Amino acid sequence: MNPLARPTRRLRAHPLALDVVLAAAVLGVILGSLYIGPDKARYDASVSGAALGVLGSAALALRRRYPLGVLAFTCAVTVAYVATEGGRESGPVVVSAVVALYSAAAYTDRPTTWRAGVLTCVGLTAVVMLVGRRPWYSPENLALLAWTGMAAAAGDAKRTRRAYIVAIEERAERAERTREQEAKRRVTEERMRIARELHDVVAHHIALVNVQAGVAAHVMDTRPDQAKQALAHVREASRSALDELRATVGLLRQSGDPEAPMEPAPGLGVLDQLVDGFRRAGLPVEVAVAEPAPPLPASVDLTAYRVIQESLTNAHKHAGAGARVEVRVTRAPDALEVTVQDDGGTSPAETAETGQHAGGHGLMGMRERTAALGGTCDAGRCPDGGFRVHARLPLTVGEKA
Repeated sequence: MNPLARPTRRLRAHPLALDVVLAAAVLGVILGSLYIGPDKARYDASVSGAALGVLGSAALALRRRYPLGVLAFTCAVTVAYVATEGGRESGPVVVSAVVALYSAAAYTDRPTTWRAGVLTCVGLTAVVMLVGRRPWYSPENLALLAWTGMAAAAGDAKRTRRAYIVAIEERAERAERTREQEAKRRVTEERMRIARELHDVVAHHIALVNVQAGVAAHVMDTRPDQAKQALAHVREASRSALDELRATVGLLRQSGDPEAPMEPAPGLGVLDQLVDGFRRAGLPVEVAVAEPAPPLPASVDLTAYRVIQESLTNAHKHAGAGARVEVRVTRAPDALEVTVQDDGGTSPAETAETGQHAGGHGLMGMRERTAALGGTCDAGRCPDGGFRVHARLPLTVGEKA
């Protein structure tokens, strides 16, 4: 492990302390060059020159908070050093201005970096060329121009890299939030779909079981044969309910579970079995289905079946005595239309009071199913009595999705 890693992390966590350390290091470079370095005789630094070096390096402690102000101050200190030291070149004092220019480029925007960089590079170089003791074309003057230019470029590169890292982190966080929201949405949709399936299965079969059990209890003593027949219907309806519940709950199992049910979902192909169950329960049902056509999309087939199942269940539960139901399935070029209508029976007042159109989970589930396919579902009382459910299911499900 790098022994400097921990101190570096601590300094990064306290930027002001890091800037103070940097200012101290720059001051050490300036003083070392003035009094200890090989060129000390050439500079022959005075007390005022050393004081200017201390001021320039001390200002770097505020380079993050006031980058442009620190840059202006260090440039002024460099110019003052050149002016007060009898026309000598900027020497090591310019190091503070170079670091300040780097900081200004790193902690401001690009237009500011360009303006400050050009002004600093050209201004300091021009001052040294005009006041310094060397000829204006000397390599030292050109080196000053190069150092200040590289400082501005390095600061701009650091700012760009920091902005890139921030953008990457924000994009990653946004992607993570999006994945979580999408996962929650899919879980909610799956729960609603399974809830609709369970409601359709339970409501249909339990309604039949309830009616047949009531018939059996009513005729048990007087007509035992009819009671046995009603109990047989109860057994058949309960067995069908258990089978469909097992198939629906099986959706919660993992896809690799060998015990998961492999039976296909119900559709209009088994509509006769559904209708026969209601007829045996005492509900006259007439069915008019269009001639066979190209196979329906699986989602449309299942939704049409569930709409008919729920509508027949509601009619059986809420329509008046002697009610008759008509089921019509027609196919247009771009949609499948399902209509289930009952005549209200001989006691429409009871229908109005109990109200299959009062709005339960059944009607809500039908509307949700059709809306999921991009279709519509209308349900309401008929003017002449009874109740009508009409669903229009588009056949181009893939384009709607």
